[in-house]
Amino acid sequence: MPTWMNTRLAVVLNSDSANPLTPLESFTPSFNLNTEVVHSLEATHIGYISNPENFTFTLTVKAIGDAAAKLMKLAMEGTEFEIGLYEAAGSTGEWDFVHIVLRKCLITTANPSNATINGAPVATFSGVARQGEDNGEGTHTLPTFTG
Repeated sequence: MPTWMNTRLAVVLNSDSANPLTPLESFTPSFNLNTEVVHSLEATHIGYISNPENFTFTLTVKAIGDAAAKLMKLAMEGTEFEIGLYEAAGSTGEWDFVHIVLRKCLITTANPSNATINGAPVATFSGVARQGEDNGEGTHTLPTFTG
């Protein structure tokens, strides 16, 4: 079973999971399921209006090599990408593709860090995703929390 100790996320471009663009240092997802309670003159809380779900994320990559520059290019061109899950294989440092976690991702903001004397600088990107994992029926949708 995948755990945080033997898996990692990576940016995948054009579904080319054999050649991920860059691994992610950190990934922070955020679900936004907007609803508004409906009231009437006769009663309160008679129902609710549900707006479309919204899935945003913040990802961080080490700003070494060309990974941050490639992500910046994706952002400036408005190119969509995927976030893939990779699992550690038997040998150290080897990662095998497992499946796509998020599809149709788009970067909305970028924020590089300052260079430091020790350690690698990082670049933080925020974005949105329009599709999630495959639900087993061949369609890809964001998670829903309704019955």
